[in-house]
Amino acid sequence: MESYTTGSSDNSSEKTCGKNSVVFYANSNSIKITDNSNRTVDKTKKSSSLQVAGSSRPLGKCTSDLLMQRLRRKRSVVRQRLQMEFSELMEHFQRNTKLAESSKRLKSQIWSSVVTILLVKAKDLPLADDGSKLTDIHIKFRLGNEKYKSKSSWTERWLEQFDLHLFDDDQNLEISLWNRNALYGKANIDLSVFQRETTHGIWRAFEDCSGEVFLMLTISGTTALETITDLKAYKEDPREMKIMRDRYRWHRCFQNLRDVGHLTVKVFGATGLAAADIGGKSDPFCVLELGNARLQTQTEYKTLTPTWNKIFTFNVKDVTQVLEITVYDEDRDHRVEFLGKLAIPLLRIKNGVKRWYTLKDKNLCARAKGLSPQICLEMTVLWNDVRAICRILQPKEEKLIQQEAKFKRQLFLRNVNRLKVIIMYILDAARYVQSCFEWESPLRSAIAFALWILACAYGNLATVPLVLLLIIIKNWLVRMIAGTSNDPAAGYYDYDYDEDDDDDKEKEEKKSIKERLQTIQEVSQTVQNTIG
Repeated sequence: MESYTTGSSDNSSEKTCGKNSVVFYANSNSIKITDNSNRTVDKTKKSSSLQVAGSSRPLGKCTSDLLMQRLRRKRSVVRQRLQMEFSELMEHFQRNTKLAESSKRLKSQIWSSVVTILLVKAKDLPLADDGSKLTDIHIKFRLGNEKYKSKSSWTERWLEQFDLHLFDDDQNLEISLWNRNALYGKANIDLSVFQRETTHGIWRAFEDCSGEVFLMLTISGTTALETITDLKAYKEDPREMKIMRDRYRWHRCFQNLRDVGHLTVKVFGATGLAAADIGGKSDPFCVLELGNARLQTQTEYKTLTPTWNKIFTFNVKDVTQVLEITVYDEDRDHRVEFLGKLAIPLLRIKNGVKRWYTLKDKNLCARAKGLSPQICLEMTVLWNDVRAICRILQPKEEKLIQQEAKFKRQLFLRNVNRLKVIIMYILDAARYVQSCFEWESPLRSAIAFALWILACAYGNLATVPLVLLLIIIKNWLVRMIAGTSNDPAAGYYDYDYDEDDDDDKEKEEKKSIKERLQTIQEVSQTVQNTIG
């Protein structure tokens, strides 16, 4: 039984529902529920809490429906909040897991390939805000978590090399152009579209500004077994070899003059390498360079007898080039340590012969450190004779990466001594001629005067080489009679002064400031005395 009662004094209305009575207050926007036992429930519409007087007991049907609706709404809101917090927590956990896995892989250095970038130059770069040319530009590279920065340049030319490590999940190379601390433009390169084990010359335009950057990119050091560079999965096809030989036949000499030849190098392994780590082991990898093309093998960890089993191919642009093979040790901080080097001219390669080559030091003068370090190679080179001759007549290709010349005091002193000997020889010759003109010795001056008259009467430009030939014969006779000269400046190369860079660094660290000042003073005094 339900009934309604409306009161005008307080703008309230009362509804009776069974034993309970519900009073609605219009002014206060509140509801008052009263049962027979004087238990009241006040509910404010704008409030989210209920105040219940006395002990709880089942309310009426209307009140229960109202409370259930509000409880359902609150329950749905709480459920949505919990779901949002749970999803955020899962995303945060997955993000941290990926970062942990990425950092763990970087620490263990388990990458799929090595990306070698040779930053050459840029062109059409934007101007500064005041219209002047950018004066402190540099390039930044980013691949995954690895970042590299080039040196600042004024001439838009760098000639710097960077080695980045490529993982399968991130193959986007980001290039950015900076002037001091201001970002001018970016460019992206998708590395997944480039062929492995090949050097690519790339011009890439910046997206946010004008200008292009030229770099030479090589993806090598592949560790995947399914690549064609793995000798375990490689089978030589006689049909392909026949096609390759026919490509450089004499009757096809004028088809492509730039395609001089083709070089195939099989790198099997090495033995007897020096121990570069504390545990008596090394982490060796091999780098092959032909001109500006640069390829490398994967890294074999904790061994002195690595087995690479890789095959590499090069496009030969000049048959007079030299193939340089260098073995390095890889450190945890992506630095390398020299283990051995080998240089083989292309003209001296014996095709299809598998043999062991001795590794030498950086200057190719002595054997490298270790227990008779050797590397096992098999090479095959093919070229067209006519194309090779045409290429030789052109200027030689400039090698973009040159080893930085380091100042060596011993080498500087040796060159100063050689220059001093030449200058003293010229001064002695000048004094001898002057003594002839001054008649210090009448007999010698008379003979010189007679020779001068004969030279003026019968001499011409064709006799000048004969005079030089007489000087050469005279020096040869003196050397034959007196024996080999013991002058330290007579030899072109002195192996005693040729020391490893590591030894030089250790000696420089041991030197004090006083010793360095004395060295500078000694060199300056030698130069001053030589000049006179």
